[in-house]
Amino acid sequence: MDITDVRVRKVNDDGKMKAVVSITFDEEFVVHDIKVIEGQNGLFIAMPSRKMGEGDFRDIAHPLNSDTRNRIREAIFKEYEKILENAAATNEEKAEEPSVTEE
Repeated sequence: MDITDVRVRKVNDDGKMKAVVSITFDEEFVVHDIKVIEGQNGLFIAMPSRKMGEGDFRDIAHPLNSDTRNRIREAIFKEYEKILENAAATNEEKAEEPSVTEE
């Protein structure tokens, strides 16, 4: 199964949740609401989950082996880094533009 699309739908600068991502497999199956989270040891992904009972969460969809999880994580982080680089470049361009003042 190939990862054919990764879409970073929301990016947050504040808090531990950094982004919400959708990932498509073989242009046929999509998983929404994968979260990119900043943990104590760096970024990690959290698969979509549902609250069960007393604060416990259970994954709705998840990979069955570590190789698949690693492929998903790498594809998500690659796209997330692109988004961050584009945002940084845009911010640099805005900072370099001369400001226009009205008289």
